[in-house]
Amino acid sequence: DGPSLGGFVCPVTTASAEFWKIGQLKPGDTIRFQLLSIEEANDLRQLQESKLENIGQGKREQFTEVEVPVSNTTLTSNYPIFIYEEKGRRFPITIRCSGDRYLLVEYGEMELDLLLRFQVQVLMEEINKHKDIPVIEMTPGVRSLQIHIDSLKMTVKEACQRVLKIDEQLPPLESIEVPSRIVKLPLSWNDPSIQLATERYQQNVRPDAPWCPDNLEFIRRINGLDSIEDVKNVVFHANYLVLGLGDVYLGAPLATPLDPRHRLVTTKYNPARTWTPENAVGIGGAYMCVYGMEGPGGYQFVGRTIQMWNRLRSTQSFEQGKPWLLRFFDQIQYYPVTADELMKMREDFLRGRFEADITETTFKLGEYLEFQGSIKESAKEFKDHQQASFKAERERWKELGIAEHVSEEDFGEAIIEEEIPDGEMAVRCQMPGSIWKVLVSAGDSIKKGDTIIIEESMKMEFPQIAPCDGVITSIHVKTGDEVQAGQLIAGIKKEESVVSMT
Repeated sequence: DGPSLGGFVCPVTTASAEFWKIGQLKPGDTIRFQLLSIEEANDLRQLQESKLENIGQGKREQFTEVEVPVSNTTLTSNYPIFIYEEKGRRFPITIRCSGDRYLLVEYGEMELDLLLRFQVQVLMEEINKHKDIPVIEMTPGVRSLQIHIDSLKMTVKEACQRVLKIDEQLPPLESIEVPSRIVKLPLSWNDPSIQLATERYQQNVRPDAPWCPDNLEFIRRINGLDSIEDVKNVVFHANYLVLGLGDVYLGAPLATPLDPRHRLVTTKYNPARTWTPENAVGIGGAYMCVYGMEGPGGYQFVGRTIQMWNRLRSTQSFEQGKPWLLRFFDQIQYYPVTADELMKMREDFLRGRFEADITETTFKLGEYLEFQGSIKESAKEFKDHQQASFKAERERWKELGIAEHVSEEDFGEAIIEEEIPDGEMAVRCQMPGSIWKVLVSAGDSIKKGDTIIIEESMKMEFPQIAPCDGVITSIHVKTGDEVQAGQLIAGIKKEESVVSMT
């Protein structure tokens, strides 16, 4: 797997020549995996491409699945790492195989160091200048660079060697200057929409979560601040440097304060939320993110802002052909607005009736390093206090018995349910999850396809719909209940069975 900024651990991936099989899978199909080496995956791709070219040239050829001889590949301890080097390099560099068409370059250790992000940026720019690697696309992360190549022109192993040579010739970082913009965004502090998302989470997912019912109080506690007003002051005084874009989707920024004394840290929701309002602003780890769209999520909420993505039209803030608002190395600063003011801004922003306050500038890394040196002692004091508070919060969880979340679901137990009277139809749950909303009551008339219950499962909402016209005779679940696939949730008397009396 080669995600843009994060994602799930993925130890293997499908060979690109086999994507056509994945694309034709449907529910109920079964698959079997066969281990290939990177060389065998390349051979399979070349053979497939050759056959497709023959078809394009009008050559009649039966296009059947090709069996590639598969060696008994023994994965060595460093596979799929192509290279790891420390000597002669400013930062240790690791280059990994990321499928048969991608490389993943990583610098340094897994820690927040802005120098690593700038090293990634310089490498990306130099690769673009050299033009001797058939690059399709590059995606920088905080300390990594994913490189998508045309594997019909060069293998990922060959590309790896060329990346290493380019890395050896990179200029010193201290002289680097990058275009930057100061982007001032309105923030509705503790917006009603994020309060609703927190309430839903506590009701339906994890009632004992230490970040509920108030994410702001949790942030205060885990960072050792004296009041929620202190949390607010930090957020509104921070200057967030955008290190990555597309943190999951739609131009969502991954940003961190330039001043380390403004870097609030949190744990993420565990398990994740099933619903997050569009453009909620949250903190996870030491990073700030603005959610690009409505969906699941795990960052601790602080408020809500204007849109990161505009699918409606080009405006002054959203340039022609670029529906995303932010750029790499933008500096985000928030200013307070009320929830009602934000709603009006959100309505106007996509239509060009309101514009973000954007100022062009230049970010000079050398000056920033000097600033870091000047606040070294106070930054250390802040971090030491923060780490002690973080540790104390985790110890508190252990004392309360909530350090590890254990789901109440137990799918090994048999479902004991009420009998449905003859002549009635049982409505059953389609998947395991929890009940968010019950939209009907006994005695309600409904039509086929009407939503009767909304279930939350796998970070999403799923409507449970009526299978026929009729009258609801019974409801067997309530809001917050954990449910299993196949469990009885409602009873319906079909319309044709309803007899009217006068």
